[in-house]
Amino acid sequence: MGFAYARALAAAGASVVINDVDGDSAQDAAKAIESDGGVVAVNVGPVGSSETADALVQTALDDFGRLDAMITNAGVIRDRVVWKMTDDDFDQVVSVHLRGTFTCARSAAVHFRDAGHGGRIILVGSPAGQYGNFGQSNYAACKAGITAMTRTWAMELGRSGVTVNCIIPTAATEMTKTIPAFAPYIEAWEVDGTPLPEWLRRDHALGSVDDVAPLVVFLVSDESSEITGQTIGLGGERLAIWSYPDEVATVFRDGGWDADGIASEFADHLGALTQSYGIAMPDTKA
Repeated sequence: MGFAYARALAAAGASVVINDVDGDSAQDAAKAIESDGGVVAVNVGPVGSSETADALVQTALDDFGRLDAMITNAGVIRDRVVWKMTDDDFDQVVSVHLRGTFTCARSAAVHFRDAGHGGRIILVGSPAGQYGNFGQSNYAACKAGITAMTRTWAMELGRSGVTVNCIIPTAATEMTKTIPAFAPYIEAWEVDGTPLPEWLRRDHALGSVDDVAPLVVFLVSDESSEITGQTIGLGGERLAIWSYPDEVATVFRDGGWDADGIASEFADHLGALTQSYGIAMPDTKA
């Protein structure tokens, strides 16, 4: 997805800095963008540390003279159920996703405030952070935290002319190809160009990575200058605004609540309003 974002931004006229922990991969991506006429610089380093974040901002300033947008797309997964997840599994995902988002956004925010010309910060969430997902307590927690940082930073940076939004991208990738219900459709699309079915592109927002990239182009453009603090999903043919976690129902009791009163209220009313969890998968038995 990161390559698709960079390629789409370059095609729209932006000069882009791309980052990867693998130098060869970064150079290959840069050459592909340049072959299409794009202007690109490369930064190699593991996202998470302040040093890498500061180097990303400095690369933009050194090569292009200014920074207008930061997209925090770096990620890694270490999927395991909670009773098998190690400290390292948890810490590595938190370091890249949550801490990396924080350090990169902070470096951009410091620059935007000092430069005085505003800017765009685009954070990257996931359906796992909105719903939860089996085997992804580390990843889901990070992505949920990223949506919270979006709202917080939108408040903190609004007076500096900086917008902060979170995207929820979904696309056919090596990761989604591991989902059994999706795998045969993605493989047929990759092998012989069989179009992804409409129900997949609409109900599950699953298309190509290029279907997602226009949202990034829009959010760095002047047309999005009044949009901030939002969580916006795009995938396939489905564009969506995600809601804030509002209270579903509120009940009051004079003098406060005891356990028996809570149990009675759940039995009579609130129990019918409890919320679903987990990413919905298609029924492959139907």
